[in-house]
Amino acid sequence: MVTSLLSEALTEFDEITPTRSLNLLYIILDSIFIVFLMALFIWQKRYQTAIFAFIGGIIYVIVDYCGFYLISGTRTVYINGVEADALHTFWVLLWMSMSYGISNFAFMWTCLNKDKLAKVWIFLIIVWWLICPSISELGGDATITTQRTTGAYHGWMGVVMIVSYLILAVILLWKKKPFISLLYLFAIGFFVQFGWEFSLLINGIRPMNDMSLQTLIVNSCLETNLGMPAAYLIWWFVRRYRYEDMTKVIRSKPVQGGVQIPVSAPVASDIPSDAAAPAADAVAASAPAETAPMPKLSQVALDTPGWSPETSVWKNIQALFSKSGKKDKKD
Repeated sequence: MVTSLLSEALTEFDEITPTRSLNLLYIILDSIFIVFLMALFIWQKRYQTAIFAFIGGIIYVIVDYCGFYLISGTRTVYINGVEADALHTFWVLLWMSMSYGISNFAFMWTCLNKDKLAKVWIFLIIVWWLICPSISELGGDATITTQRTTGAYHGWMGVVMIVSYLILAVILLWKKKPFISLLYLFAIGFFVQFGWEFSLLINGIRPMNDMSLQTLIVNSCLETNLGMPAAYLIWWFVRRYRYEDMTKVIRSKPVQGGVQIPVSAPVASDIPSDAAAPAADAVAASAPAETAPMPKLSQVALDTPGWSPETSVWKNIQALFSKSGKKDKKD
């Protein structure tokens, strides 16, 4: 039963053949824009976005050239109506993969990151997708055509996408809190792919035929969404340790006496354990002259019932006040 349904789904995808026709000016202009976009990310210290986008471009090159062209033989490039050799195919696919890989992954990371400049980045990317084909018409007729048949793998891509989202759902349930909406994640993947698929279609780079609408919807649902769960998990893991500008995330760590001191505080974590001054004294010494010195909680806390270095700071404070309250009642 399952096998027959899967076979029907694969057959349904057989006729989907994404095709693009463009000229050399389009490639030149788009390459300049991608370099400009990456420069903007670096200028605005969006280092994680730039790194993630560049890695995305490399992944697209590996998948498109090695996977689709060399292994499966489903990718074909024509120059002036003649099928291109491996070298010319590589250069065309290198540009195409880096272009859409960088813009797609930057779009994804910006949305996941909820960057305050997200509207700027998304505006630049979408407007460029829509306008570049019109400008490239100044370069003459389209002499470069790329074609890819999808019947050999599109059905399996759908299976991988569903499994990926199921795994992410299990992780969300295991964490016992919905730290992101799966619908929001799917919407990001859908609209990233839909943006440039739609721009290719309305600008005539992708031909308008009976399969155009199906190609638009199927590709938008599958191709970028295939990697969205993995992209989110990577983002979630990286942001635990690094900010967008690649500086370390500042965390507090317990030191002598149960006092919580930020890692970035003047009291370094590599102070020897046998140092003469307690950690609390070191913090007080580093404070400005006009501020009151930090109370020496360590000695008081050690004599307080219910206190231990393993308990949280809040519970330790409660224990301290509880003890002082009992003394007041006795007095």
